[in-house]
Amino acid sequence: MIAAPEIQPEFAYPQDTDTRFSSDTDFSEDPDGRSGTTAKGKGGKKGKKAAGEKGKGGKGAGRINGHHQENGMENMMLFEVVKVGRSAMQSVVDEWIESYKHDRDVALLDLINFFIQCSGCKGVVSGEMFRNMQNSEIIRRMTEEFDEDSGDYPLTIAGPQWKKFKTNFCEFISVLVRQCQYSIIYDEYMMDTVISLLTGLSDSQVRAFRHTSTLAAMKLMTALVNVALNLSINMDNTQRQYEAERNKIVAKRANDRLELLLQKRKELQENQDEIENMMNAIFKGVFVHRYRDSIAEIRAICIEEIGVWMKLYSDAFLNDSYLKYVGWTMHDKQGEVRLKCLTALQGLYHNRELNARLELFTSRFKDRIVSMTLDKEYDVAVQAIKLLTLVLNSTDEVLTPEDCESVYHLVYSAHRPVAVAAGEFLYKKLFSQREPEEEGAPKRRGRQSPNANLIKTTVFFFLESELHEHAAYLVDSLWECGAELLKDWECMISLLLDDPMPGEEALTDRQETALIEIMLCTVRQAAECHPPVGRGTGKRVMTAKEKKTQLDDRTRITELFAVALPPLLAKYAVDAEKVTNLLQLPQYFDLEIYTTGRLEKHLEALLRQIKEIVEKHTDTEVLESCSKTYHALCNEEFTIFNRVDIARSQLLDELVDKFSRLLEDFLQEGEDADEDDAYQVLSTLKRITAFHNAHDLSGWDLFTSNFKLLNTGIENGDMPEQIVIHSLQCTHYVILWQLAKLSEGSSRKDDMVNLRKQMRAFCMMCQRYLTNVNTAVKEQAFTILCDLLLIFSHQMVSGGREHLEPLVYSPEDSLQSELLSFILNHVFIDQDDDTNSTDGQQDDEAVKIEALHKRRNLLAAYCKLIIYCVVEMRTGADIFKQYMRYYNDYGDIIKETMSKTRQIDKIQCAKTLILSLQQLFNEMLSELGHGFDRSSSSFCGIKELARRFSLTFGLDQVKTRDAIAMLHKDGIEFAFKEPSPQGEGGPPLNLAFLDILSEFSSKLMRQDKRTVHMYLERFMTFQMALQREDCWLPLISYRNSLQAGGDDDTMSVMSGYSSRGSSVRSKKVKPPAATAGTSAAKRKLPEEESSSGDVWQQSIQTPVMLPSPHLTSTAMRDPKRGRDDSYMGGYALPHEQQPPPHPHPHQQHHPQTPQHHQTPMDYNSQVTWMLAQRQQEEARQQQERAMNYVKLRTNLQHAISRRGTGLMEEDEEPIVEDVMMSSEGRMDDLNEDMDFDTMDIDLPPSKNRRERSELKPDYFDPASIMDESVLGVSMF
Repeated sequence: MIAAPEIQPEFAYPQDTDTRFSSDTDFSEDPDGRSGTTAKGKGGKKGKKAAGEKGKGGKGAGRINGHHQENGMENMMLFEVVKVGRSAMQSVVDEWIESYKHDRDVALLDLINFFIQCSGCKGVVSGEMFRNMQNSEIIRRMTEEFDEDSGDYPLTIAGPQWKKFKTNFCEFISVLVRQCQYSIIYDEYMMDTVISLLTGLSDSQVRAFRHTSTLAAMKLMTALVNVALNLSINMDNTQRQYEAERNKIVAKRANDRLELLLQKRKELQENQDEIENMMNAIFKGVFVHRYRDSIAEIRAICIEEIGVWMKLYSDAFLNDSYLKYVGWTMHDKQGEVRLKCLTALQGLYHNRELNARLELFTSRFKDRIVSMTLDKEYDVAVQAIKLLTLVLNSTDEVLTPEDCESVYHLVYSAHRPVAVAAGEFLYKKLFSQREPEEEGAPKRRGRQSPNANLIKTTVFFFLESELHEHAAYLVDSLWECGAELLKDWECMISLLLDDPMPGEEALTDRQETALIEIMLCTVRQAAECHPPVGRGTGKRVMTAKEKKTQLDDRTRITELFAVALPPLLAKYAVDAEKVTNLLQLPQYFDLEIYTTGRLEKHLEALLRQIKEIVEKHTDTEVLESCSKTYHALCNEEFTIFNRVDIARSQLLDELVDKFSRLLEDFLQEGEDADEDDAYQVLSTLKRITAFHNAHDLSGWDLFTSNFKLLNTGIENGDMPEQIVIHSLQCTHYVILWQLAKLSEGSSRKDDMVNLRKQMRAFCMMCQRYLTNVNTAVKEQAFTILCDLLLIFSHQMVSGGREHLEPLVYSPEDSLQSELLSFILNHVFIDQDDDTNSTDGQQDDEAVKIEALHKRRNLLAAYCKLIIYCVVEMRTGADIFKQYMRYYNDYGDIIKETMSKTRQIDKIQCAKTLILSLQQLFNEMLSELGHGFDRSSSSFCGIKELARRFSLTFGLDQVKTRDAIAMLHKDGIEFAFKEPSPQGEGGPPLNLAFLDILSEFSSKLMRQDKRTVHMYLERFMTFQMALQREDCWLPLISYRNSLQAGGDDDTMSVMSGYSSRGSSVRSKKVKPPAATAGTSAAKRKLPEEESSSGDVWQQSIQTPVMLPSPHLTSTAMRDPKRGRDDSYMGGYALPHEQQPPPHPHPHQQHHPQTPQHHQTPMDYNSQVTWMLAQRQQEEARQQQERAMNYVKLRTNLQHAISRRGTGLMEEDEEPIVEDVMMSSEGRMDDLNEDMDFDTMDIDLPPSKNRRERSELKPDYFDPASIMDESVLGVSMF
């Protein structure tokens, strides 16, 4: 039998001989000479073939690179055949076996190359390599020839061509072993070599080798397990035959047969031992190392296959020595591997005969399996629940009540597969025990049916779970496994209507409510055939069988509940919750059955019960359910329409007449009206409003009476709150029903004129109610007003409804202002300030959540007006500025509104965003004064909001280019709009706003930054540019933000500052030398870029106002001639990389010479004089630097002459920076760091640096780069 697996550096290969092998060596030579050949030894070479086989293979006329000429590229053909998979795999294997019998070295070499090629390696193992090299050496050679440009290999390549490759590959290995199981696998040559190769490849650092060889080894092991299983069965059969023959009497016993059976058993035992040795070698050489591989796919392969072994050959593998690997791997970090563990265990627990062997494993790893039901990977959680269900089937004692409860609550999961799996577990646990029915006895129905107790158990479970609003989820979870139970509506009706049996406990009121809710959910599930809201996975096309089941269920529902619903309504008529659920049942009826089934009397009874319920109840939900029931029954397609329509009209006539009479009396009484009169008016108005929602009551003139009621409320101001709310709602329905009729295009012109007048009058009425003292009334008026403005906006004429254009209504500015004020006063408030809670329950969490939900709806209603351009987009500034403060409550709504407005008009949206920041800035000024601290929380909050706004523009600068430029334009104008409160010479009042505006500078394109900077200069004076006080820092930082990230050859205005001659470079550490001139050139660029970054950081300290840009083109300028080589310096290029010497300055083209001209600004003459002085000073400093540089070069040349020449080769990299040092002190620092005794590199002056004289006089003058021709477009 297979030895217990242990991880050892070298493992034994137990045979009759002392053969051993390791993971990267081959099998030793067989001393018995049974194979006639030798395998690879640890230290030896490939053994030679037997004398009788020479000439069949080997290096000679019949071979090319180790391949047989007759087969051509046999390994290529084998790989292609497996990849395409067109031929039968058995015929492919049979051909290879014939080749093996002809010359096994050639065939085995082809098989080895097949595995190499399946790994994606382009290398080929030659015959010479096969004979003379160890496996480790061959693998190392193949690794060197592996093309790793792409990370894909056959097992991972996507596409239809490779889709079935893995299946074909695994099938090839399985068929190969199956076809060789009687002879070849025992020749101690083929299997030994293949196992040794796969073991070595599985230990490779190359993922493709490791992955492919592990899969091959595991499938090889699975095939060997099948062989071992067959051998075991044959041995048992042989042993039984031997025992039977030996137990015969001597006269009948056949000794020759006994000897034959004994010899056969011995041969089978030898084969079994050899197969077990092979399996042991694969397990210890591959599995033990690869089940914890760093690649999840490889780990998953190992666990999947060990599950197959334990299931196929449980006698050998189903023990704790192997189960522990599955248990350990259940803690794997990758869900794919955990999933394979669970599926492997499911195959074991499914066979109840194996449960006894799994007891120890179950007790050890049960807690882990239970915890995996909450796995973050839903697929893993589903399989964990299914595994627990199998454990539950095997024994009830293993899982504790706590374990079961952890699964029970998952029936309410929003992920349907998890919920269905949990529902199956729940059904097995609670509902699997049914009362046995006596044979021949009549089937019990109703309350006495076997399902009665199970339905009660369902109700009890639902109530104990305390999730009363999720009955639909519970029903959906149990539907697939317990549909028969849940469709036993006859039993449910009996439990509700029939009296309990003697000794039976009746249902409580709470249990009856739960049962009615569950019953409604089961009816809905059967009629609609889709999961509840929040659990659906999209619309699924039903099969013909499912459609037939749906029709049968609807028929059965109608036949049962058409009869049972009237008595149910009569019994529970006073219970609002029960009635509300029961009244929803007719929505799922097949109304034709009322006629075909002769159920008209039950319909009449239903209509009577509904009318009585309407007269008894004033609860809105009950009344709306009655209204929907009438709507469902009033279907003109069915013959019952006339009956229902007459009943409905009679009911509405009574309600409207009663309302008109009560309203007239109520208005006449005025202030003398008592509470009873107000209650009568309110209850009747509630009923009418509920019915008007689903039914057209245009035949009754409800607008006049309701408008009169609302007008009286405005005039007197003492109208009860609920009467006003329902009157507003009812009037709203009147207008919508009239619009619906006009939209059909069949109405008269007078109707349109009448609707236009009524709509505008009602909008004015709602606007007046916005100032009501009652918050609920104001919220109702606001919501209705927003809906009307959206419905009657310019959008209504789209879609071929141009005839409705006279109805289009645009709100006036006063109305827009009032709507905005309402939002600011009632939505953007703290939770504690909300006075809309009832009964003073401010501390109740549910009340707070409800209040927040209501405020979110109000904000969403107003934001829709902004999105659909009903109100001006700039009104959104007051909404956007609240983004940070109320991010948790309304952040998603505000962000979506910003996104939609940007899609409509990018520029206007940007202007709205900057307006919101300006409003916050003005509020801060009014609160803190003009001398505020820029580190204050208010200012930092505005900056953070600006940063958030900036992030909403995304990464595509081209799309938002115009919007961002307009945003900067408005921001600059705002910053300089107000004069300084300190008088002339002081900073403008809003100058600090530039600090906020700088948050958007990163969204500007480079050329736009220059344009914005030019626009900024229009607002600046010469004195502003010279200021360095803290109050001017916003201007300095904003200018710096516009100048950061400019092109290398266009150093914007910062280069012309007074600190141009000061040191701007930090000391650099000498980088390691490169090995090639090309790499040296490549490494130079990042260094120079970082240097330029230092310049920008230093130059922000001393800005100066510069003249207007000169109209000088830079089109002819060499892009490489920037501050890289001259101003900033950098590593020198090798000889082959050096640029050609630059022409004399006088030979340069004229376009590079600046064309100076007079500018109209007053301070130009001052700037020109300052620049001239600076240029003279720089010329003097330049001469000093040049002299120092000459000294440095002389020292370097002396040092080099001492060390010898000829070292400036292509593989050298300069190790001294050729820097135009900005100060003499820096030159001294450089000299101190240099060890001239170790200098090996010369720096030719004409190639390693560009002389300062070659630079144009105005190279660092920003005026030379601020050219419209460079920018390409003028943004302003």
